[in-house]
Amino acid sequence: MAKPLSRSSGNSGRGSSMVSGLLIGLIIGLALAAGVALWVTGNNPFSSADAPSANMAPPKPAQNTPPPMPETAPSFDFYKVLPGSTPTTTSDQKPAAPNQPRYYLQAGAFQNAADADNLKARLALLGIEAQIQTSEVPEKGVFHRVRIGPFVGLDAVNTTRSLLTQNNIAANLVKQTPQPQETH
Repeated sequence: MAKPLSRSSGNSGRGSSMVSGLLIGLIIGLALAAGVALWVTGNNPFSSADAPSANMAPPKPAQNTPPPMPETAPSFDFYKVLPGSTPTTTSDQKPAAPNQPRYYLQAGAFQNAADADNLKARLALLGIEAQIQTSEVPEKGVFHRVRIGPFVGLDAVNTTRSLLTQNNIAANLVKQTPQPQETH
């Protein structure tokens, strides 16, 4: 006897239904995981933080008060900001009198220039402007000093030193008296 030409086996139907079931389960699982994650973190992308709730009444304007003035943006003049223009002084640093001593805080001295740059960057994060002075010390080599200043009075020195102490940065006071040829 001859065999029939088309013979269907039960295995081909099972494979496609199993793959489709896996994909549907995976999609439902991802949707549930995303929903739980949003619920736990409190981030709801479907509600606006600025939207007022339905039971809240809009605020009433105050009587006899002028409308608030908008804040003006700071104005920058590009040519005044460029380097080489006249230097500006901060509130802590006042111009020194001709024969008045100048004070500096030395935060560190390093033989490696990268270490000095790292300390200067750390001070900049605290809002303190520092300079690196490179000099050669006899029989010891080149040193890079990280200095803050000049300060005119000890009040400004003490406030800066207390900020440095709070951030675990040791600083030494350096007093520099100007020479007569420096005072012109």
